Amino acid sequence: MAEIETPPPGRQTDTWLEPGKTNVQVVYILYLAGFIIGITPLIGIVLAYVNRGRAEAWIETHYTWAIRTFWIGLLYGLISFVLAFVLVGFLLMLATAVWFILRCIFGLQALTRDEPMKNPQSWVL
Repeated sequence: MAEIETPPPGRQTDTWLEPGKTNVQVVYILYLAGFIIGITPLIGIVLAYVNRGRAEAWIETHYTWAIRTFWIGLLYGLISFVLAFVLVGFLLMLATAVWFILRCIFGLQALTRDEPMKNPQSWVL
Protein backbone atom coordinates (compact mmCIF):
# COMPACT_ATOMS: atom_id res chain seq x y z
CA MET A 1 0.00 0.00 0.00
CA ALA A 2 1.39 3.40 -1.00
CA GLU A 3 1.69 6.16 1.54
CA ILE A 4 -0.21 9.31 0.81
CA GLU A 5 2.04 12.32 1.02
CA THR A 6 0.61 15.39 2.62
CA PRO A 7 1.86 18.67 1.32
CA PRO A 8 3.98 20.68 3.74
CA PRO A 9 2.07 23.37 5.60
CA GLY A 10 2.21 26.81 4.03
CA ARG A 11 4.71 29.19 5.48
CA GLN A 12 3.05 31.46 7.98
CA THR A 13 4.25 35.04 7.94
CA ASP A 14 5.92 36.25 11.09
CA THR A 15 3.33 38.31 12.93
CA TRP A 16 5.90 40.74 14.32
CA LEU A 17 6.39 42.12 10.81
CA GLU A 18 2.69 42.76 10.26
CA PRO A 19 1.12 46.05 11.38
CA GLY A 20 -0.23 45.90 14.90
CA LYS A 21 0.62 45.83 18.56
CA THR A 22 3.47 43.32 18.32
CA ASN A 23 5.12 45.25 15.49
CA VAL A 24 5.03 48.51 17.44
CA GLN A 25 6.56 46.72 20.44
CA VAL A 26 9.37 45.54 18.17
CA VAL A 27 9.91 49.12 16.95
CA TYR A 28 10.22 50.44 20.52
CA ILE A 29 12.55 47.61 21.51
CA LEU A 30 14.73 48.18 18.44
CA TYR A 31 14.97 51.85 19.40
CA LEU A 32 16.09 50.95 22.93
CA ALA A 33 18.52 48.33 21.64
CA GLY A 34 20.14 51.12 19.65
CA PHE A 35 22.03 52.15 22.77
CA ILE A 36 23.87 48.82 22.58
CA ILE A 37 23.67 47.94 18.87
CA GLY A 38 23.75 51.21 16.96
CA ILE A 39 21.96 50.15 13.77
CA THR A 40 18.72 48.82 15.28
CA PRO A 41 16.88 52.18 15.39
CA LEU A 42 17.23 52.35 11.60
CA ILE A 43 15.49 48.99 11.33
CA GLY A 44 12.81 50.24 13.72
CA ILE A 45 12.10 53.39 11.71
CA VAL A 46 11.82 51.36 8.50
CA LEU A 47 9.31 49.01 10.16
CA ALA A 48 7.32 51.98 11.46
CA TYR A 49 7.18 53.65 8.04
CA VAL A 50 6.29 50.41 6.23
CA ASN A 51 3.39 49.63 8.57
CA ARG A 52 2.07 53.14 9.19
CA GLY A 53 -1.33 53.57 7.57
CA ARG A 54 -2.11 49.86 7.70
CA ALA A 55 -3.20 49.40 11.32
CA GLU A 56 -6.04 50.32 13.64
CA ALA A 57 -6.39 54.00 14.56
CA TRP A 58 -5.05 53.63 18.09
CA ILE A 59 -1.99 51.75 16.79
CA GLU A 60 -1.44 54.52 14.23
CA THR A 61 -0.86 56.95 17.10
CA HIS A 62 1.99 54.71 18.24
CA TYR A 63 3.53 54.65 14.77
CA THR A 64 3.36 58.46 14.65
CA TRP A 65 4.87 58.67 18.15
CA ALA A 66 7.68 56.23 17.22
CA ILE A 67 8.51 57.98 13.95
CA ARG A 68 8.60 61.38 15.63
CA THR A 69 10.70 59.97 18.48
CA PHE A 70 13.30 58.81 15.95
CA TRP A 71 13.53 62.04 13.96
CA ILE A 72 13.34 64.44 16.91
CA GLY A 73 15.89 62.30 18.77
CA LEU A 74 18.18 62.46 15.74
CA LEU A 75 17.78 66.25 15.61
CA TYR A 76 18.50 66.61 19.34
CA GLY A 77 21.47 64.26 18.98
CA LEU A 78 22.98 66.29 16.12
CA ILE A 79 22.51 69.55 18.03
CA SER A 80 24.14 67.93 21.08
CA PHE A 81 27.04 66.72 18.95
CA VAL A 82 27.67 70.18 17.52
CA LEU A 83 27.46 71.76 20.96
CA ALA A 84 29.82 69.14 22.40
CA PHE A 85 32.65 71.24 21.02
CA VAL A 86 31.73 73.88 23.61
CA LEU A 87 31.22 71.18 26.28
CA VAL A 88 27.53 71.92 26.93
CA GLY A 89 26.63 69.31 24.33
CA PHE A 90 27.64 66.45 26.61
CA LEU A 91 24.89 67.39 29.04
CA LEU A 92 22.47 67.72 26.14
CA MET A 93 23.48 64.25 24.89
CA LEU A 94 22.59 62.82 28.28
CA ALA A 95 19.29 64.72 28.32
CA THR A 96 18.52 63.50 24.79
CA ALA A 97 19.22 59.88 25.77
CA VAL A 98 16.93 60.17 28.80
CA TRP A 99 14.22 61.84 26.68
CA PHE A 100 14.48 59.09 24.04
CA ILE A 101 14.32 56.27 26.60
CA LEU A 102 11.35 57.84 28.38
CA ARG A 103 9.40 58.25 25.13
CA CYS A 104 9.98 54.58 24.32
CA ILE A 105 8.94 53.52 27.83
CA PHE A 106 5.81 55.69 27.75
CA GLY A 107 4.94 54.23 24.36
CA LEU A 108 5.42 50.66 25.58
CA GLN A 109 3.33 51.32 28.69
CA ALA A 110 0.45 52.77 26.69
CA LEU A 111 0.72 49.89 24.24
CA THR A 112 0.49 47.23 26.96
CA ARG A 113 -2.65 48.98 28.29
CA ASP A 114 -4.07 48.99 24.73
CA GLU A 115 -4.26 52.78 24.79
CA PRO A 116 -3.42 55.25 22.03
CA MET A 117 -0.75 57.87 22.55
CA LYS A 118 -2.55 60.94 23.86
CA ASN A 119 -0.57 63.48 21.85
CA PRO A 120 1.49 61.66 19.19
CA GLN A 121 2.56 64.95 17.56
CA SER A 122 4.27 66.17 20.75
CA TRP A 123 7.95 67.11 20.91
CA VAL A 124 8.12 66.42 24.63
CA LEU A 125 6.97 63.57 26.84
